[in-house]
Order: sequence, then C-alpha cells, then structure tokens
Amino acid sequence: MSKMKHILTIFCLLTCFLSQAQKKDAAFETGEWFKFRIHYGFINASYATLEVKDDYLNGKSVYHVVGKGKTTGFASIFFKVDDNYESYFDKNSGKPYKFIRQIDEGGHTKDIEIDFNHEKEKALVNNKKHKTKEEINIEKNVQDMVSAFYYLRNNYDVSSIKEGDEVVLNMFFDKENFKFKLKFLGRETMRTKFGKVPCLKFRPYVQAGRVFKESESLTLWVSDDENKIPIRIKAKLVVGSLKADLDAFKGLKHPFKILVD
Repeated sequence: MSKMKHILTIFCLLTCFLSQAQKKDAAFETGEWFKFRIHYGFINASYATLEVKDDYLNGKSVYHVVGKGKTTGFASIFFKVDDNYESYFDKNSGKPYKFIRQIDEGGHTKDIEIDFNHEKEKALVNNKKHKTKEEINIEKNVQDMVSAFYYLRNNYDVSSIKEGDEVVLNMFFDKENFKFKLKFLGRETMRTKFGKVPCLKFRPYVQAGRVFKESESLTLWVSDDENKIPIRIKAKLVVGSLKADLDAFKGLKHPFKILVD
C-alpha cells in the first residue's frame, strides 16, 4: 500500500530531464515549499512535502531540503508510514554534502546518513540502525535523490528540448551507484486545482519487479516555466495504480504559469 520511499524518490527526480543549456537565474530559493496529495487507486493514501531551508554544515552555508511523507486517514489504519528525507547541498555547485534517510513503513525501519567527499570520490554510509559504517566509491558529479531535483532545476533549461531526447544522471542511494534515465515525451496542458498548467511530459525508466509493473510504468509532468515544479505523476504498480498531484505550494521564486480560459 505504502510506496512512499519510491514516491519521494520520484518527486526528487521529477525534473531530471532538462536540455544541456545553462540557466542564467536560479529556479528556486530558500522558503520554497511543496505539498503533494498521493492517491492509491481510489484511496487518498498519503501526503508528501518538500521544503528548502538555509543551514550551516561544517561552517559552510548550504541549502537544507527536508522531504517528508506520511499516510493519512483510512490508509493509516492498516499501513502506517512516517518517512523523513534530508539533503544538505552546496548553494553554488549543487553538490550534496550529506543525505539522511529515516523511514518507518509498517514497522520496516531505516536510519541512514551519508556523507559525501567529492574530492576523494567517496561516500561514508552510516547505518545508525545497525551501528555500521562503510566507505564506498562514488561516481563524478553524483547526486543524492533529493539534491538531484534542485541541481537540475538550477543548472539546466528546456529551451531546445525535443521529443525523444534522453538524459542519464549519476545517482547514489543507500549503498548503491546507479544511472537514472529519463525520456522527454512532449508538452501537454494539465488541468489542476490551480487552473490549466503548461507542462513537460516525461517517462523515467524504472526497474520492473517488486514495485513497478514494467520499466515504463511511470509518467510525470513538470511545469513548463522557470520554476520547473512537479505537477503530477502516474504509476502502474505490480498491485494497483498510483497518482500524485501538487496540492499546495509557497515561496516560488518565479511566477507560476497558469493559462486563462
């Protein structure tokens, strides 16, 4: 029922496919906040939020993004979820310095902290639940699942994007390096609670099996404006289907592009 960790992963990758032209202005700033309503079939299963804060890490001013997910209402009766994801990343380069994953999903728990050393291309994985530490090699320009969302929003635009274009991003999650691939499907205007929103439509490739029905089970929409914010995601799961919609927001740096009928 709860696919929260996968949903948060997806939200943090919603804008991963962007063309290779540098942006002149930042896409976000401190104070930006999103809330998403997640439906599993006909059930309003949970909410997820993402918030950008200012913080200091090892004496350095950084962005601190906190992502939370929690089941609500009827869904929480038979499967409780309480997840917390955090990333500390550089305000200029976007490189992640620390990633935190604390989850409780129906009694399945994890408490992991990852410290990145980009000069040595190492990640120190601290599993607090099992009281173990392990140093693992990482790829160049690697991102964690939260920092990737903000890094790509801030560094790439879609001025020359073409249908069928693809991008591959280096990611590190828990103890694993992997390549995340996303394909651009075109532009589409979506009806939302805020009005009609011009969007970019994407197809991320995921691993079929335990969670997703097939490798092309996901479809997502991102606002086609300077904010590049996630608007909607649909997923075909092994059991059932899922839809998540942007439900509330504040602190956007740029005007939210909404069409007037």
